[in-house]
Amino acid sequence: MRGRTVLVTGGTGGIGRETARGLAALGARVVVVGRDAGRAAAAAREIGGEAFPADLTRLADLRRLVAEVSARRGGLDVLVNNFGVNPADRTLTEDGVETAFAANVLAPYVLTTGLLPALRAADGGARVVNLTGGLPDGPIDPTNLQGERRYRGWTFSHYNHTKTALMALSLALAERLAGSGVTVNVAYPGHAYTPGNRATPARAFPYVYRPLAPLIRLLGPVLLGDLAKAARSSVRLAGDPELGGVTGRYLNARGEWARWPASVLVEANREAVLALCERLAAGRGRRE
Repeated sequence: MRGRTVLVTGGTGGIGRETARGLAALGARVVVVGRDAGRAAAAAREIGGEAFPADLTRLADLRRLVAEVSARRGGLDVLVNNFGVNPADRTLTEDGVETAFAANVLAPYVLTTGLLPALRAADGGARVVNLTGGLPDGPIDPTNLQGERRYRGWTFSHYNHTKTALMALSLALAERLAGSGVTVNVAYPGHAYTPGNRATPARAFPYVYRPLAPLIRLLGPVLLGDLAKAARSSVRLAGDPELGGVTGRYLNARGEWARWPASVLVEANREAVLALCERLAAGRGRRE
């Protein structure tokens, strides 16, 4: 990775920070993106990288970040879309987009498409790595992509829904960008006790899992505290030289190629997610 430039969103803590550390250790120049300017600067100093503060739920910040990164010389070799949120309640951003969809799906779309010229300018091809999470193997409901009809149920979680939608978006972008020199793949980190998870209240869980929340708080630091382990799949997709040119694939937490969820393989689902991202990115997102 020496001499290659990598941008990691949500790189101020948790799996994102471990991903940034891992890629810096491989010799990459790492750009850390975080909502908090002070934390982003501290994370960048630790690894000898750069910091770009941005709130990736805001279209204005996404567009500014695209402009600032695009102004750099030398292109962008790897984009790691790690940032994600799991709100306990359904809310809308200032752009009128449901918050989880804005962070977990729309932001990766806007950054990937906006930074395509910088990615195409990289020598030897470029990579986009999208991180899924939670339990991203359920159905995709094209009529509920922003939690309009259902946000949480006995086993349903809108967070999981958005992470599955991100996988559908990733495969759609991989198909669209085939032969362009830019690859798109998905990494699953598995379960980890991150700062984001620690801050998630019990009411954010599906109803059937809420009784487990206290147990996770108790055992999480012991059983799920190795964040470097959770970052292995994203570091591999971003930095393994043997994966150059590999696109449209899904790497699980064990570092093995996995089958896409059945819902991701439905073309109509991929088209629905892509079409919604295109519409929302154009600023046509005001809805209740």
